[in-house]
Amino acid sequence: MNNKRFAHLNDMQQCAVECTEGPLLILAGAGSGKTTVLINRIANIIEQGLAQPHEILAITFTNKAANELKERLVRMLGDEAADNIWAYTFHATCMRILRKHITKLGGYTRSFNIFDQGDQKTLIKQCIKDLNFDERRYDVKAVMNTISRAKDKMQMPENFKMEAGYDYRLKQLAKIYDMYQSRLQRNNSLDFDDIIMKTVQLFRKWPKVLAEYQEQFKYILVDEYQDTNMAQYILIKQLAGERRNLCVVGDDDQSIYKFRGATIENILNFEKHFNDAKVVKLEQNYRSTQNILNAANSVIKQNFDRKGKNLWTSNESGEHIELVCLGDEKAEAAFIAKNINKLVDSGVYKYDDFAVFYRMNAQSRNVEEAFIQEGIPYKIVGGLRFYDRKEIKDIVSYLKLIHNHNDDMALKRIINVPSRKIGKTTVDHLEEIAKMANCSLFEVLEKVDEFKSLEKAKAKLEAFKSLIEKLNYESGSIAEFIERVATQSGYTKNLEDEATIENLTRIENIKEFLSIAKVYDEKRGEEANLGEFLESITLFSDIDELENNKENCVIMMTLHASKGLEFPVVFMTGMEQNIFPSALNMNDAAQLAEERRLCYVGITRAKQKLYLTRAKQRLLFGKTDHNPPSLFIRDIPLELTGIGADLVDIFS
Repeated sequence: MNNKRFAHLNDMQQCAVECTEGPLLILAGAGSGKTTVLINRIANIIEQGLAQPHEILAITFTNKAANELKERLVRMLGDEAADNIWAYTFHATCMRILRKHITKLGGYTRSFNIFDQGDQKTLIKQCIKDLNFDERRYDVKAVMNTISRAKDKMQMPENFKMEAGYDYRLKQLAKIYDMYQSRLQRNNSLDFDDIIMKTVQLFRKWPKVLAEYQEQFKYILVDEYQDTNMAQYILIKQLAGERRNLCVVGDDDQSIYKFRGATIENILNFEKHFNDAKVVKLEQNYRSTQNILNAANSVIKQNFDRKGKNLWTSNESGEHIELVCLGDEKAEAAFIAKNINKLVDSGVYKYDDFAVFYRMNAQSRNVEEAFIQEGIPYKIVGGLRFYDRKEIKDIVSYLKLIHNHNDDMALKRIINVPSRKIGKTTVDHLEEIAKMANCSLFEVLEKVDEFKSLEKAKAKLEAFKSLIEKLNYESGSIAEFIERVATQSGYTKNLEDEATIENLTRIENIKEFLSIAKVYDEKRGEEANLGEFLESITLFSDIDELENNKENCVIMMTLHASKGLEFPVVFMTGMEQNIFPSALNMNDAAQLAEERRLCYVGITRAKQKLYLTRAKQRLLFGKTDHNPPSLFIRDIPLELTGIGADLVDIFS
């Protein structure tokens, strides 16, 4: 190894970079430079001639992380080498594989679409209705989560039904799952969980396809390994094959997504899964002051089922942790707003240096009101996403239907948008015919002459079908194509004809959508294609939207949304029992351990200043409670706060 080339790395980082062969677990503490290790490890593999760029697979969890990895690889290795490395999210990696091979599974074409959460909820609601189940007993979101967890465990509907046994409710859920999955396939569509599950199924069904990728990927690197679920673990193990040059990077202390199906056991048991695995711990932190790290270490060491690390830094000790007790939730919000303005007025900080974290979204309202009163610009991450706005979903539905004529959800959304006088009764007739013929709604439109019940609406339906066929995309600029769709569909003109403030805002949002498409066009050039563009926006996350936001404003978000981010100044609010930790998790040891990890994540987002605030009484969900201080506050040594024994209010 060229020691001079990697001399900027600390000893443990160098160890991780040098260890190229066999399974490797890198336990990377918060702010310990894991991305630096990943790119240097990749560079070392290439420079030693151990693999060509296209023979390296680097998997991350978010587009933000994947883009950062790509950008830094470009700076280190140059454009050509970086472009050839498979540096993608789990979903994007699997999409590349499925676009090439999904037809081998049967029932799908390569032009399949991805259902977002809104599409999933709508389809599940339809299934519950069509099965004549009581919608009050089968909450759509709960059913969606049940199906998602089943797919995380690689349970197809038939497996789910078998495991349900004689449990009546589970048997009913199995029926919903079965119908939902059948209709997804009829729509030539996948949901997010299918993307992973179908790839694993493809490899199981077609060993030659798996062998092709095992041969290609000589080295596999997986980031945020503590967030993987069972399906992702199986996928990685499949790809690693007999070569087993698998490097996973993660931090069991930051495993906070159990509710999404993440399995902490994947990282805790890595050495059991790969018994010759080497382990390297990265404990030097480059982000925070030592006082902040000491607070984080004090909280997380109360958990017992962990690998064990102790974060330290060569940075200064820094300012004390601010523990603040206010009278109520309004006083808490006012304190945050006034202190932000005070720090901004000092000239040392800008608004985008601040973040406000809370355990649940309902806590944000009072802080918002205080910010408005104090004139503080802010952005809530996790609110209405840009891609969830009506006008964007409408235009995207046009694109989806043009790309995949079998997408019934997209067709139903825009068949009468803008108004074509195609009413609900006509759409209901279309659906009845499609169910009887076991075909898509568009296929019914293609033979509308054959159905008497559609006779009155025949001209309108044929006009809509002709429009979609006319708007065919083969190649070229995505931005120009979207503009053509918005114009020729009559969508833009309809908004312009009724120029309300709301419609003018919608026009502006469509223009912003065109800007996003132009960025995509510039990036992909002649390789731009509609299917890939639709993938990129469907897999877009709240954090990706934050990354594109360059406004100077305070960021507000839940603690769960904060992972992977960092801010000079952090306010963690609602540090009270029953708020944080949540009342739902107080009596479950495993859930309480995850709450503590969530606190650890929040604390380690702060670089210079950390405020932990609580209220003596709090009005939430229409009820006033007097909660004691969070047990996580009690885990922090008083000397880190600098105010010692006079913390009577905090601990009373």
